[in-house]
Amino acid sequence: MRLLALIRIILRNLLRHSRRSLIAITSVACGIAALAVASGFIAWMFVDFREATIESQYAHIQVTRPHYHEDGRADPFSFLLPPDSAAGPLASTPHLRSWGPRLGFTGLVSHGDTTISFVGEGFNPASDLTGDRALRIIAGERLGNTDQSSVLLGRGLATLLGVRAGDALVVLVDTPTGGLNAIDARVAGIFESVSKAYDDSALLVHIAAARKLLKVDGAHSWLVYLDNTANTATVAAALRQSLDPRQFEVRSWDQLAEFYTRAVELLRQQIDVVRFIVIAIILLGIGNTMMMSVMERTGEIGTSMALGIRRRALLGQFLLEGGLIGLIGGLGGLALAFMFGVGIDWLHIEMPPPPGLARGYIAHVLLTPGIAIEAMLIAIFTTTLASLYPAWKASRMVIVDSIRHNK
Repeated sequence: MRLLALIRIILRNLLRHSRRSLIAITSVACGIAALAVASGFIAWMFVDFREATIESQYAHIQVTRPHYHEDGRADPFSFLLPPDSAAGPLASTPHLRSWGPRLGFTGLVSHGDTTISFVGEGFNPASDLTGDRALRIIAGERLGNTDQSSVLLGRGLATLLGVRAGDALVVLVDTPTGGLNAIDARVAGIFESVSKAYDDSALLVHIAAARKLLKVDGAHSWLVYLDNTANTATVAAALRQSLDPRQFEVRSWDQLAEFYTRAVELLRQQIDVVRFIVIAIILLGIGNTMMMSVMERTGEIGTSMALGIRRRALLGQFLLEGGLIGLIGGLGGLALAFMFGVGIDWLHIEMPPPPGLARGYIAHVLLTPGIAIEAMLIAIFTTTLASLYPAWKASRMVIVDSIRHNK
């Protein structure tokens, strides 16, 4: 009851000085809205970039021979996995969307008088790269499930070769035994992934054609796609339990996507700067507002203490008043951020591609519960902290001097 009475008194004080209170609450709301929108926008970038990276290059989980990612560049064919029939545990993996073998190789691709080196992969079109989000076909078509005489080219590689969908190519590779092998192929389609560097050298073929070309069985990796990225850690741990660690190594996408990790760290540092600026603005603004409130109410403070109100109670009243300003301003800021998010979605703004990436994305503000809670905590904590010195100053006033202040 005493708390409710105190809150009623605080609300009356805020309403009595409505203009000053409105300015304080508005400044908090604008700062929190800016922080929430910036955090939500970057959170969406993380999600979109993460999913595109998973679908186009790494999958959620990769199963390889031990140390393949560290030592496989020097002698990749000494790290070949057994035939696909040995991948039985993958088929019974919980949350599995699809899985497929990948066989990596390098070589030369020729069209007319132009010959360029490439980095190739063999994959199973029936179970791999199932979504258009993974590799966007910008010309031609995808490989069919039985199409072993066609290839897919990255946009940059196709440009360097000067080829279009339907053109003929010659693909030349070194076999693991040191010989040469070549096939005549047709360009089925030209794709674009999220990485420009990848598109500049990528060539994809059917896994059966790659094995025939290299004269090998097996694959370098088994790529596992899940129904939800949130299940990655759980499924990876289950696979590590079911597969012999002496024969197989299980790695999740976040252990492989080094560029994504660095980009996320950079963006988090940027949002920390925004967070610091918002906190500084709220501290300065609310601190000034509360100090003015103390000065204007000096006589009231002295009268209250003369009537028996303890200094500790006065201190708590002003701190609670600052916290209430933060609570109202924080809720208003979240409402404002939500309206900004709806407006951004309605405008359908297409953002330019970040440095090193091949395509942009549609702007979106992802307001998660974590962002909302963080914004409210910042609003309440900073306004309470900004009220600390004015509240302490009010509680330390001399009663006689305070009463005499208004005379």
